[in-house]
Amino acid sequence: MTVRRWTFGRRIAAAFAVMVALTVVVGVISVVALDRVVASKDRVINVNSRVLIDAQTLSADFEAKSSDARGYLLTGDKSYLAQMTSELQAFQSTLASMERNAGAANELPLLTSIGQESNAHQQALDGVIALRERGVAIATVAKAYTAQVNPVRAKLVADISALSASENRLLAKAQQSSTNSASAAVGIIVAIAIITALIATALGFALARALRRQIGKAVAEVNSSSVELQATANQQATSAREQSTAMNEISTTISELLATSRQIAESAQRVAQIAGQTANAGRSGEQTIAKAQAYITDVRRQVDVIVDHMLALGDKSQQIGGVLDIVTELAEQTNILAINSTIEAAGAGEAGKRFAVVADEIRKLADRVAGSTKEIRGLIDVVRSAVNTTVMATEIGSKAVDAGNEQFANVASAFGEIADLVDTTNEAAREIELSTKQQSTAVEQVNAAISDVAQSTNETEVGSRQTFETASQLTTLSRELGLLVEPQAVV
Repeated sequence: MTVRRWTFGRRIAAAFAVMVALTVVVGVISVVALDRVVASKDRVINVNSRVLIDAQTLSADFEAKSSDARGYLLTGDKSYLAQMTSELQAFQSTLASMERNAGAANELPLLTSIGQESNAHQQALDGVIALRERGVAIATVAKAYTAQVNPVRAKLVADISALSASENRLLAKAQQSSTNSASAAVGIIVAIAIITALIATALGFALARALRRQIGKAVAEVNSSSVELQATANQQATSAREQSTAMNEISTTISELLATSRQIAESAQRVAQIAGQTANAGRSGEQTIAKAQAYITDVRRQVDVIVDHMLALGDKSQQIGGVLDIVTELAEQTNILAINSTIEAAGAGEAGKRFAVVADEIRKLADRVAGSTKEIRGLIDVVRSAVNTTVMATEIGSKAVDAGNEQFANVASAFGEIADLVDTTNEAAREIELSTKQQSTAVEQVNAAISDVAQSTNETEVGSRQTFETASQLTTLSRELGLLVEPQAVV
């Protein structure tokens, strides 16, 4: 099955699945990128910064040891020797720790050289301290310190300084690498967010286009049904007018027949002549009744057609209501997605501002779609109300037509009785007066029936006009609905 054959609900589900997948991808990539940035920062803090601190501690321990040694040489106080020993042990412990944690290739040889020079410096310092312990003059001790200790000390200080400078360079390089990693992660997240927003916009446009196409098709069907309903209403009104004319003619004929019947009652000598006139009038009445029955049959057929069209129109209105329910659900889901996107964008900080703007625009679009859906639903309710009114009017007309048809059957039966009475009059003159009275009674009943039929015909004509007005309103509503769906497509 191709995508074009998918139902609207299936398309919405597919679009939602794509958005969820994109959200998951963005989340995974963001987590991976942040893990790398955090790992890089942790290395800068835990490794490079620690090594630099150890290098500075090593330099401080060496300076403290040298200071204690000079204090002893100047004052001869033994406590300086104890402090010098403690500082030496701290120096050696820091140096051993740095050798174990050496990360760069050029650090270990430099640390080894510092260790060797530290041993040489301590040996030279021990020789000068031994001179001081033997009570040699301070001037001699100072010369020995300058000649033996200072050269080694100067080289050791230079190596420690070189180690600190190397660690500073490594720290700066690690910081720059960590910064680059963070910038790259931010760029990747922003790019994926933009791509996600573009995909969401494209999906929204595609769904809106599919919705316009489906509702436009339903509007076209409603418009076609309303045009057919107008034509049927016009035809029904024409038939009703023709039927009204026929009823007037029948009423005139019955009035003449009633006058003839009264003349027969007044003059028994003119029985034969009046009987012949009555027979002629009866045959004319039968023909008129036959025509009227044909007209009523046509009216009944047109009423049935109107009912069928109105029921079909009600079904179309329900289909449009179903589509509007889907659109309302889509608007709600889009609004929820926009709110979630705004929350995620707020959590992303500065990098999520543009994504927050896009999410806000999506939410506004969902609000506008929901407003349009409410307006369309109101128009559909008006259409349904007009359809129900038309169906009720056609049902009333149908009942009136059935009643008229029944009355015509009674009239036809009465004319049959009149024909029988005329034949009986020709056969038995003595029964002329009684037959004439019966004929007068029958004619009066026919006249009453014709009056009822005429009233039903007028009601049918009024119902036809109401049907025509309802069809006109339905056409206008279908055009307004088309304008709401696609303004440029309706003229």
